[in-house]
Amino acid sequence: MENKKRVFSGVQPTGQMHIGNYVGALSLWVENQKKYDNIFCIVDLHALTIPESIKPEYLRKKVKEVAALYLACGIDPEESTIFVQSDVPEHSELTWLLNCVTPVGWLERMTQFKSKSKNLESVGTGLFDYPVLMASDILLYNTDLVPVGEDQKQHIEITRDIAQRFNHLYGDVLKVPEELIRKSGARIMSFDDPEAKMSKSTGESKKRHAVGLLDSPDVIRETIMSATTDSNRETRFDYAAPGIKNMLTLYQALTNQTQAEIENHFSDGKYGKLKKELAEVVIETLKPIQQKYKRIINEETYLNNVLKEGEEKAGEIAAETMDKVKTSMGLK
Repeated sequence: MENKKRVFSGVQPTGQMHIGNYVGALSLWVENQKKYDNIFCIVDLHALTIPESIKPEYLRKKVKEVAALYLACGIDPEESTIFVQSDVPEHSELTWLLNCVTPVGWLERMTQFKSKSKNLESVGTGLFDYPVLMASDILLYNTDLVPVGEDQKQHIEITRDIAQRFNHLYGDVLKVPEELIRKSGARIMSFDDPEAKMSKSTGESKKRHAVGLLDSPDVIRETIMSATTDSNRETRFDYAAPGIKNMLTLYQALTNQTQAEIENHFSDGKYGKLKKELAEVVIETLKPIQQKYKRIINEETYLNNVLKEGEEKAGEIAAETMDKVKTSMGLK
C-alpha cells in the first residue's frame, strides 16, 4: 500500500477566526483529510512575536478556542494529528539550529516582516525570525505538502531554501516541501476594504471587516450587507469591482457552483440580491460548525485528551527528525 503524503499546517491562536480562514485553509484541510497524513498545529509560539499585544490568559483561551474550532469544522482526530506547538519543544530547538544556516538577507526580504514591523517602535527578534520558526514547524515532520493562502507562498519558498541549504551543508536530512493552494477562494478579502486581505486581528477589533466563524446570523447579515460595492452593477468575475468579485469568489467557494452559473444567476446586476444570498449561504455554512463548537468547548476533558494524544504523536516524529538533524551536525 502506497504511503500517504504528509500535510502540515497551523493557525495562530490570536484574533478572530473568520470565513476567509475557513475557505482558504480549514475547509481544504477537511476536504483532503482522508487523502493525506495530516498534522495540524496550533502555533502558539508564533503568537509571541509581538508580546506587548498578547496577555497570558488571552493566549490560553484562544488556544482552546482554535482547538475546538478545528474539531467543529470537521478535523477528525482519528484521521489527523492535532496538537499545540509549544507542547513539542523540538520546534524551538530546531529553530536555533536552522538559524545557524539561514542568511540574514533571506529574512530581511520577507514582506510579512516589513508590513508587521513598519508601525512598531521596537521590533523583537522573534518577529524577524518568524520564518525560521515556521520552517522548523514544517521540516520537523518530513512534510510533503503545506496548504497555504496565496500570501503565504513566500514562507514556503524560504522553508524550501532553508531545507536545501541545510542538506547542502549536512547531507540529505530534511525533506523539501511543496505548497498546496486552493484554486478558488484561496484569498478572501475584507468586506470593508476589498483591496486588503481579511485579517484575524482586524476582524476581532473592527466591525464589518470580516465574518467570524462564531458570529451570530444577525452579525453576519449586517457585515455582508454593509460590504463595499460600486455603482456599475457588474457581476461578472473578470469585470466586477474588487468588492463584488470578493463576494462572488466567496459565494463560489461555499456553493461549488461554476463561474458561469453564478454570473447567470446574478446577471441582473442587483448587488443587494448578491449580498442577501451570500449572507444566507454563509449562515447555513457556519450553522453546523457553531452548533458543534458549542458542544466541544464545554467538553474540556475530551479537548485535553485530543491535544495530549496529538502531542504524543507529533512528539515521536519530531524527536526522530531532531535525532537525524543533530547527528548530521555533529551534535551527537
